[in-house]
Amino acid sequence: MSHQSTTAEATETAGADIVVVDYGLGNLRSVTRGLERVGATVTITDDPAVFEAADGIVLPGVGAFREGMDNAGPYRDALEAAVDRGQPVFGICLGMQMLLGSSEEAAHAGEGDVEGLNFIPGTNVRFSGDLKVPHMGWNNLTVTSDHPIADGIDGEYAYFVHSYYAVPDSEDAVVATSEYESTFPAIVANEAGNVFGTQFHPEKSGETGLQILQNFVTICME
Repeated sequence: MSHQSTTAEATETAGADIVVVDYGLGNLRSVTRGLERVGATVTITDDPAVFEAADGIVLPGVGAFREGMDNAGPYRDALEAAVDRGQPVFGICLGMQMLLGSSEEAAHAGEGDVEGLNFIPGTNVRFSGDLKVPHMGWNNLTVTSDHPIADGIDGEYAYFVHSYYAVPDSEDAVVATSEYESTFPAIVANEAGNVFGTQFHPEKSGETGLQILQNFVTICME
């Protein structure tokens, strides 16, 4: 059964209509509150027919890659159409990993190959060696590529919780990096620039996270 919940914050900067996809995984309320704080009107929905009218789409996510892709299956066509239209699509944590083509996570769990959305060609790999997983905590961000989603965050700290990280086919897809023994992508984007994701949780990252969400809203209003 489809359901929607629409909320808005009455601010002078309001103007972007954002859809947060409710596919059964993710911190929907936390993301919504963060977007509202920076002036967005937010619709939480499990109805893909709503996507086309939005200024931007958020794909949140907490959990396993296979479960995420299974749950997001009914939304694949609508998300592909949104990307083709040039709408901004923003993946958070697992949602970011789902933007890529595959992940080692399903194979590691004995679940075989799972096809991601493949908006950003590449795969997700598990932290190796003796590193404790999940990687959890505050990490410094280094912006490596010019993209408006990363405006004002170089050198700032964000909150991460993850065992896997993105490895895009093209280094040009990496917008910002962080460190956990070695360097890994913290923000990635497609070649056209309208699909991007953060491995960290903006909604848990204080002022840095609010800056990211503000950047997203600004992109959606252009």
